[in-house]
Amino acid sequence: MSITLWTRRDPFAEFDALVRRSFGPVATRPAATSPVATRSFRPAAEVTRDGDDAVVRLEVPGVDVEKDVTVEVADGQLVVHGERRDERTEERDGRNFSEVRYGSFRRTFALPEHLTADAVTASYDAGVLSVRVAGAYAAPAGAQPRRIAISTGAAETPAVTTAEEQTA
Repeated sequence: MSITLWTRRDPFAEFDALVRRSFGPVATRPAATSPVATRSFRPAAEVTRDGDDAVVRLEVPGVDVEKDVTVEVADGQLVVHGERRDERTEERDGRNFSEVRYGSFRRTFALPEHLTADAVTASYDAGVLSVRVAGAYAAPAGAQPRRIAISTGAAETPAVTTAEEQTA
């Protein structure tokens, strides 16, 4: 006679084990000097179009944006960098548990050549930093559309004409 042992599956425990295996020692707070503690986090970003403007949204909850976040335009790029600080001092039973990442971050986004820092504004609300780039999708001032002729023969050279020449 054989004895069969039945065990009940716990999907939540399986998921917890999967997360712990995937992210390793992050589940327990490491010492401040360990390499795990110095890992940075990368805030989620979303870039959307609002008319001719581009709107960049970054999720940075728990960050003091006035003190710890900088928005700059440098070398044709929008640069957002800052730091999420762990300022907690509370300790329970000598062990801490945290799945929140702390550290510095830096996100860069390419800007059209014709934009300057004057076209950029930023605001913060409910953990989301919104950066509006005015005119990001607008054609630069003075630029005229140009039509490029399509050649179909082997020896033809395509001609370049402006929109004004085409209507004349």
